[in-house]
Amino acid sequence: MAIAEWGWQEAVSLAIFALWGTMWTWQFIAICYGKWRLHRKNVTDTEKLLLPGVSIIKPLSSNSQSLSENLETFFTMNYPQYELLFCIQDDTQTEVIMLVRSLIAKYPEVDTQIFIGADKIGVNPKINNMYKAYTTCKYEIFMISDAGLKMTEDTLLDMVQTMDDSTAIVHQAPYISDGEGFARTLEKVYFGTLHARVYLSANCLGMNCMTGMSCIIRKPALEEVGGMKAFTQYIAEDFFIAQELTKRGWQLKLSSYYAWQNPGMSTLSNYHTRMVRWMRLRYTQIPLIIILEPLSECMVVGALASWAVHVMFRWNPYIFYPVHVFTWCATDYILLRTMQNGPLPFSIFAYLKAWLFRECTTILLMVRAHTNYTISWGSRRYRLHMGGLAEEINGDVKRCGLFSM
Repeated sequence: MAIAEWGWQEAVSLAIFALWGTMWTWQFIAICYGKWRLHRKNVTDTEKLLLPGVSIIKPLSSNSQSLSENLETFFTMNYPQYELLFCIQDDTQTEVIMLVRSLIAKYPEVDTQIFIGADKIGVNPKINNMYKAYTTCKYEIFMISDAGLKMTEDTLLDMVQTMDDSTAIVHQAPYISDGEGFARTLEKVYFGTLHARVYLSANCLGMNCMTGMSCIIRKPALEEVGGMKAFTQYIAEDFFIAQELTKRGWQLKLSSYYAWQNPGMSTLSNYHTRMVRWMRLRYTQIPLIIILEPLSECMVVGALASWAVHVMFRWNPYIFYPVHVFTWCATDYILLRTMQNGPLPFSIFAYLKAWLFRECTTILLMVRAHTNYTISWGSRRYRLHMGGLAEEINGDVKRCGLFSM
């Protein structure tokens, strides 16, 4: 059939086929870029390098099983000059305060300060907690590192060496530590497949896809756009900070070390809550994602592509679809192994179970994300608005759709 004779089915099929091809392109970009960019070893003889000092801001709001293990790794890094600035939400966090003080006593040679009590300078609770430390940083490069992260001894060195004169932010691809149980396997599959695909390919293509759980930032560059205080109206301050800095011509770069999340115990409930919170943030930051995100899922795009190739090429959709799913699952496994950089702590069967569970339940989580555009942060709740703006709310939260907030 000539193109001039195409009807609506052929036109829609071509668009779907192009979308399917784009998703596969992103998959292969992520695998190739991950193998090239991640897990590199830079120069580690710090005595031969002229390295700038780094102020490391650690916002802490609660205790956890792994907090002591996580925090101690920041006292033992292979880096010549840094300070640790611990920001504790309030003075009721006595266990956290005692833990930090015990680590300071154990490592007295590390330059450390404790800031207790958040400043109410805006809506964002993380910025409120960090602001005292931010204003007292002694170095021009500062790091934001969430409480649930561990550091290898060379991670900070790699991040600083990645930052050149044109770079304002060096960030890390999120991944998660090994652990037991189905929930931890599920988290590892998520961060090693779907999240890694988007994160690595977007960074390869020069797109803003930064998470602020672990990054180093040039403070003078951030001050050019109003400093941290200018972003307190957003919950996802990391995205908007990166957006404003790139508008000024600054670059974002990815560290070759991933952000090593070590949350202690993992549960399905916590996983689902986190996924829904992130979806709500994405949908209000960039509303187009509401349409694009479901179409990027393996099961959905595969079903649409099966119909498209049947219309265009008369291929059997009942053969095309399982071949698509099998190949996607196999390449996801390659991407996961790329992120892991070593043997996985679970079997192929455990991977398949977690992969299928994630693929088959994500659409349900997307639906749940649209039922109520509020999120919780500790004991506080926030309503999200278009453009990423947020407001703190009290009382009962009514169920509402995206356009009735």
